[in-house]
Formats: sequence, structure tokens, C-alpha cells
Amino acid sequence: MRKVTVSTDARGHTAGWVSTDLEAALVPRPDPSAAAFFDLDNTMMQGASLYWFARGLASRRYFTARDVARFAWQQARFRLLSEHRGHISSAKDIALAFFHGWTVEDVERLAEEIFEESMAARIWPGTHALARTHLDGGERVWLVTAAPIEIGRVIAQRLGLTGAIGTVAEIVDGAYTGRLVGDMMHGAAKADAVRQLAVVEGLDLRRCTAYSDSANDMPMLTAVGNAVATNPDAALRRIARIRGWQVRDFRTARKAARIAVPVAVATGLVAGTALTVALRRRAAR
Repeated sequence: MRKVTVSTDARGHTAGWVSTDLEAALVPRPDPSAAAFFDLDNTMMQGASLYWFARGLASRRYFTARDVARFAWQQARFRLLSEHRGHISSAKDIALAFFHGWTVEDVERLAEEIFEESMAARIWPGTHALARTHLDGGERVWLVTAAPIEIGRVIAQRLGLTGAIGTVAEIVDGAYTGRLVGDMMHGAAKADAVRQLAVVEGLDLRRCTAYSDSANDMPMLTAVGNAVATNPDAALRRIARIRGWQVRDFRTARKAARIAVPVAVATGLVAGTALTVALRRRAAR
């Protein structure tokens, strides 16, 4: 288990990050003051990492059809209403309940297995190529995700990135307690974490770049000198046009049209699919 670094700023905002084993490969770094920050879900990966993780757990019969349906519905609700503080608190409770009592070792082992099974094929090649361009230029590249930091680290390592910024859950004796350390890594919390990491790493945020698909990540996108709307939703595409930001869309026209369907409908289909799969498995048993 790799050590998670946790930092709290003067305003009481807590952030955590963990590195992969790429450090040695970046010495010397031509531009140690610059870095790139990539949102994970729908930016680096098609769909939500936690959803694919849950699907992988369902295939291993770690929970019931009711659990799958509830998880998918709550994820849809959070996506739709994520700007409302009460729903963010609800999402925290869901995430905590999901991992309560699990060991870190088990979560990381399962994340590695499930990444190979269902996540690797859903990495956007174009976004990954952008990340490699930054690495080849001597910059550090960090994933920024609301997923637990241990899952973020596994994905970052498999993609050859520097590390991950993610939601930090309290761990006692190697197991999750059901409490968070700081905030869920969403919205303004992402920007706060990026700023704190910049202080620790000696980064000049004016020389850094951030990539995201969602207008919810405006705090992070505006915290750096270069923002790139990547596979953007309609709101972020409008903002990028107004601000003159670069837009990179690696979806095919067909995929872009499908993803542009209102989120409630799209996520509802996901929930239905997950429930159907789980019910079929239950019936088979």
C-alpha cells in the first residue's frame, strides 16, 4: 500500500494525493514548474470509473440486484444535482457505505483486475495521447477524480501517469472506517487540491494545463493557465467557445450524439442495464 499524502490549507480544505512509480523516469525534468491535470470520468475514460468498478464487483457477486439498482440511481441523481450541497452529502454517504469495512488491499487488488477487464478498453486513446505528450515534454501528469484515491492510483499507474488526486477515506488497521478525510473530490475541492499540490510540488499554475468534460470542473479549469474542454458536455462547450479555450473531442459523431442525450436519460439506461444483469444472475442462482 502506497502512502497517501494529506494536506489541509488555511481555510480547512483537505486534499490527498498519491504517486505511482513514474518518479524516476521523469528525472531530469525539462519543465519542473508545469504539470497537467486530467479529470477521469468521460475525460480520460468513457463513463464513470466507479460504475465500472461496481459492475466488476457485481460480476463477482459482491452485492445484490437491489444494491446495483440503488447505486446506479444514486449516481444518476448525484450527476444531475451535484451542485446542490445536500446531494453531495448524500453521495458521500453512498460512497462511504459502499467501501465501509473493506480492506485497502482488497480494493486495490480488485481495481487492478477490473481495470484490465472493463476499464482499459474504455480509455479514450486521444486523451491518453495528450497525457503522454505532457509526460514526453517532461511534465508531471495527475488524474483528478471523485473516486477513492486508491482506485485513482491504480488507474494512473496502469496509464503510466505520475499519480492521482482523489477522495480520501479514513483507514484504520488497513480497512475503511466509513468516514471521509476532508471533502469528496468534486467541484471546488478539485481546485483546492490542485492548488495544494502545486505548493508541495513547486508548480507554477499559470504554466499548468487542466482537462475536463464537465462544467462542474470550472473551478479546476480556471485555477490553471491553460484549460482544455475534452469530450465536453453542452455547458462546457459553450463556456469554452466564449473563453476561447481549446476543445478536443475524441468521440465519434455517433458516440458524441449518444453522450449528448440528457444525463437523466443516459444514466437511467445505465441503471436499467445494471439491474437487468444483476436480476439475470440472481435468477440463474
